[in-house]
Amino acid sequence: MADTPNPIQIQKFLGGIDYPASKDDIVQRAKDSGADDAVLDALNAIPGKEYDAPTAVSEAVSG
Repeated sequence: MADTPNPIQIQKFLGGIDYPASKDDIVQRAKDSGADDAVLDALNAIPGKEYDAPTAVSEAVSG
């Protein structure tokens, strides 16, 4: 998908989050950090599970 944000764009909105983190925690942190719709849509599309590191989130987003 051409509109998928890159991992750097996503991670800048997740700064300071403690891992492991649930999908809900990740989405909420991004919202609280002012993430745009593209980032929020990408994070809302990831599987609802615990993520143990930023790389796990990036891998889930990139599919």
